[in-house]
Amino acid sequence: MSGAPLSIDFAEVEGRHLLAIVDEYVALLDGPRDAKDAGVNRLAPDPYPDDRDAADEYRTSTREDLLDTRLAEALSVRTALEGFESPAGADLETRTIEISAADLDPWLRTLSGIRLVLATRLGIGRHDAHDQEDPRFGTYDWLGYRLELLVQLADRHDA
Repeated sequence: MSGAPLSIDFAEVEGRHLLAIVDEYVALLDGPRDAKDAGVNRLAPDPYPDDRDAADEYRTSTREDLLDTRLAEALSVRTALEGFESPAGADLETRTIEISAADLDPWLRTLSGIRLVLATRLGIGRHDAHDQEDPRFGTYDWLGYRLELLVQLADRHDA
């Protein structure tokens, strides 16, 4: 990807909503990390499910670093969304966010991480479909839509 930033539009209401979601994600990562929290564990999966000793060693040596990296990336996304703390216009008025080439991957990983936690909390498995009409899945689907837009923007930007 070239050095020029990507521009992505958010309605005011979307920006405030995403900021609140990112804040919850930051709180999850910045607080006590419960080893039994399935949502947090989904962010740092066990690569050795059949080897307990290797899994324990991995968890001891890398889990906290991985979660710290996710936290730093989420804070970067949060910084980009700070303008939504104070509404600047009507709910449907749009505001453009500039995402630098260096920040694109942290955005993608943060939105993906949030979706992983949500999927865990909602009981969505790896290959499960969910009821598109069920409102509990709205945020999960919306984040997927935003991820897809970011990927498409990046692809067009590279072309």
